[in-house]
Amino acid sequence: MENIFSLKSKTALVTGATHGIGMAIAQAFYEAGAEVIFNARNKESLDKGFEGYKKLGVKARGYVCDVTDEKQALELAKETGPVDILVNNAGIIKRIPALEMTAAEFREVIDVDLNGPFIMSKVFAPAMIKKGGGKIINICSMMSELGRETVSAYAAAKGGLKMLTKNLACEWGEHNIQVNAIGPGYIATAQTAPLRVKGHPFNDFIISKTPAARWGTVEDLKGPAVFLASAASDFVNGHILYVDGGILAYIGKQPK
Repeated sequence: MENIFSLKSKTALVTGATHGIGMAIAQAFYEAGAEVIFNARNKESLDKGFEGYKKLGVKARGYVCDVTDEKQALELAKETGPVDILVNNAGIIKRIPALEMTAAEFREVIDVDLNGPFIMSKVFAPAMIKKGGGKIINICSMMSELGRETVSAYAAAKGGLKMLTKNLACEWGEHNIQVNAIGPGYIATAQTAPLRVKGHPFNDFIISKTPAARWGTVEDLKGPAVFLASAASDFVNGHILYVDGGILAYIGKQPK
């Protein structure tokens, strides 16, 4: 069993993995034996990423690359060489009511969260095909399935990413490339810390909607990521693995 979950001799690229979920996934890959590569949009973010990996004891290669720029993605592929595992983690969110959101703001979210994974997958897949297989993991969201106020662009992008995952799995499955996705629930990160104070209305809302009765942690995503990156998932394709503590399965508590 250890062998089918091992990532020894594998090379993994995790986009936008300078902190949070992406860094945790990269750390899990490293601990499973993979060589880790990450990218950032600018040198400042890249340097912060290197600092974070150093604190974790993770050796990683990093490059500046905007995932929405196909030319930069092609240059990145030349720098990294073929990869066995690609995780499309880079993403943004803009919490703006639809009536107040500009078309430019909507397009920016779609560009990073949906076009970016398409570009990176298209750029790195040919080498996987030539090599005889590979793993692509897209980071979706519960918003791939649910709606919520102020996140129309994000939900549209993540819903599109869910279907992109399924379609690329259909196109590349015959080449032994498995294209799957992880849909995180509400995860405790530095960005969500102000919302997770006991008694905060949003914190209470999330706890009440989650059968596990807690926020997820980045550690909760490590196992699922290694599973989808390893030989253990060689016959799993086009699947979105929701790691949400049961939120999507739950209608909510009956009012008293």
